[in-house]
Amino acid sequence: MSETTAGSAGFTGGPTFRRATAADVPALVELVESAYRGESSRAGWTTEAHLLEGRRTDAAGVAEAVEDPQGVVLLAEVDGELVACCQLERREGSAYFGMFSVRPTLQGGGIGRVVLVEAERVVREEWGVGLLEMKVIEQRGDLIAWYERRGYRRTGEYSPFPYGDERFGLPLRPDLRFAVLTKELPAV
Repeated sequence: MSETTAGSAGFTGGPTFRRATAADVPALVELVESAYRGESSRAGWTTEAHLLEGRRTDAAGVAEAVEDPQGVVLLAEVDGELVACCQLERREGSAYFGMFSVRPTLQGGGIGRVVLVEAERVVREEWGVGLLEMKVIEQRGDLIAWYERRGYRRTGEYSPFPYGDERFGLPLRPDLRFAVLTKELPAV
């Protein structure tokens, strides 16, 4: 994947996309944490602070995603500043979309939509994969609805939240689980 630029409503010129390297890990951890945990996350609408405390990720987990030969972490930058990211991982017959984060103060301005479109393009055009899958905490109905408006569908499958593994946060309620969503991507 070469650097690409995509336009979006809400900001001029759109972000530039590139693949993350090991040098990007600290900035990625900060971005992901700011989008989902703590007070800074409350500036955006994707916060999970009402469901989980603690960390969303750590440097080791992000480094593993960056170095994964079956995947890529895409960075979206505006004027050289990291504003969003996502992780893509090739799987048998599909690709997985995760670690999707947009700087809280920019959420709602269209950048997330542009990042999702770029992720779908990479999966479809560069990897030749026609199915993108993700897991979203079931209690995040607003976020699931956002994905559904972009063509993702609930599969009816669920996976358990990793209770007891503090690497994924400290749950504030006992009923968390992940809903599996997928989207068929048109052939190239």
